[in-house]
Amino acid sequence: MSAIIDKSTCTGCEQCVDTCPVDAITMAEGDVALVDADACVDCGDCVDICPVEAITMK
Repeated sequence: MSAIIDKSTCTGCEQCVDTCPVDAITMAEGDVALVDADACVDCGDCVDICPVEAITMK
């Protein structure tokens, strides 16, 4: 399981990038968050911090 970003909802605020304890989230071209599924530890911190609820765990 890893975090999934809804690219159509993501506003590029970077709060998830700053919150991720393992640096698994970066900003992709187009200013949307991108999760490295191999690095994600499924902590859910990004889900909790996202102000537009663009992140889910799958």
